[in-house]
Amino acid sequence: MRTQQNIEQFGYRQELRRGVGLTDLVFYGLAFMVPIAPFAIFGTVYAQSGGMPALAYLVGMVALLFTAASYAQMVKAFPLSGSVYNYAGRGIAPPVGFMTGWMILLDYILVPCLLYLVAAVAMNASVPDVPVWAWLVVFVAVNTVINLRGIKMTVKLTRIMIVFELVVLALFLLVGLWALVQGKGSGFSLSPLFDADHFSWPVVFAAVSVAVLSFLGFDGISMLVEESTGGSEQVGRAMRLALVLAGVLFIVQVWVAALLVPDPGGLLAHPSDTAFYDAAAVAGGEWLRHVTSLATALSWGLANTMVAQVAVSRLLYAMARDRQLPSFLAKVSVRHSVPANAILLVCLLSVGVGVWMSTRSDGVALLSSLINIGAMVAFIVLHVSVIVHYSLRHGSGRWWPHLVAPLIGAGILVFVVINANVLAQVLGLVWLVLGLLVLATLYVLGRPPALQGMPAGPDRLKRSVPD
Repeated sequence: MRTQQNIEQFGYRQELRRGVGLTDLVFYGLAFMVPIAPFAIFGTVYAQSGGMPALAYLVGMVALLFTAASYAQMVKAFPLSGSVYNYAGRGIAPPVGFMTGWMILLDYILVPCLLYLVAAVAMNASVPDVPVWAWLVVFVAVNTVINLRGIKMTVKLTRIMIVFELVVLALFLLVGLWALVQGKGSGFSLSPLFDADHFSWPVVFAAVSVAVLSFLGFDGISMLVEESTGGSEQVGRAMRLALVLAGVLFIVQVWVAALLVPDPGGLLAHPSDTAFYDAAAVAGGEWLRHVTSLATALSWGLANTMVAQVAVSRLLYAMARDRQLPSFLAKVSVRHSVPANAILLVCLLSVGVGVWMSTRSDGVALLSSLINIGAMVAFIVLHVSVIVHYSLRHGSGRWWPHLVAPLIGAGILVFVVINANVLAQVLGLVWLVLGLLVLATLYVLGRPPALQGMPAGPDRLKRSVPD
């Protein structure tokens, strides 16, 4: 009962139902990241990386493994829902936690909108008689009903979708490798991993800033720490396992697809949203194109959005119970032990923003830019939280996990942000300014950010640091 005692130590009651094991957490993380996520953004990553998508995903995985290590450290100290919002708020200061939660909120709120939109567009391409907005509403409604039924229902359906995605991925890899053996495509080579003619670190990190979209979601595992049967240790292990598994799958599939691209020069000059499906058609014909595109629609529209809705609802719940968002968002369903009001709000936002973006020609690009920049900034603050909480505040002698690794992780992410799309940087700055205005309003109203159960004395501070 150690984890429950830790929750009570911070002034909270155990309201969310425990019952999520290690395998469930790993499947949840994989579902959030989507094992076939590169299908949808392969063309952009290929072009921005100079034809080296495997390298972009490899660098992205390494960078986020450092981030996962920092998450593991902070979830040990603060085993609470709310993810980086709680870690920055308790590890540094409540106002910093609010602003970090505000930045990651940009990621969590808009991720479902982007996923629904991509899935709806894909389904509209297959069934044009049904408009994009209608497909979007259907996907939102199905996921909301499932998530309102409780976390166990979500986990069960997540496993089914993961198996489906892995079957489709295995099919593509088998057909693709056989096609390469038969002489199709450009043949086997290391060029998707390293091409001296196009290599430069700014090019690679610009591609990483897009590729990390496929990895976003591993951090959502930390949202379930209050529902995990093994507490913080189990959550940290699940995050690392999910990241490595997803990273290996991403690297292998983009490597094979890059070797099958029908017109490499044309794709470098003009990125295409259908580049992966074009590569699949080279390998197996039109039937494989349709299988991979349909799998993308179902995976993004059901599996990924289902767990994305879970994650953002837990973040809203955590911030609301600390009175930093309206209190109705902290309402937990007595019957199903889920934050029902937060789930319904995410549903409404997804429909509103998704339908609006479906009317814009740049809707997908605009949402992607906003999502990535918010997450990267929040992850940088997470690394700083580890250093402040463990090394500065408590004088930890464990230099690697509490100082060196966070510095390396933050440095890589800063470089990614610097090389990100200019529009993403501008929109991220606008969102940051809006957050500062909200924070100032809270102070004017006499409700400055405050977290329950913040340790008060040096002895309690020392005990809050895990061994």
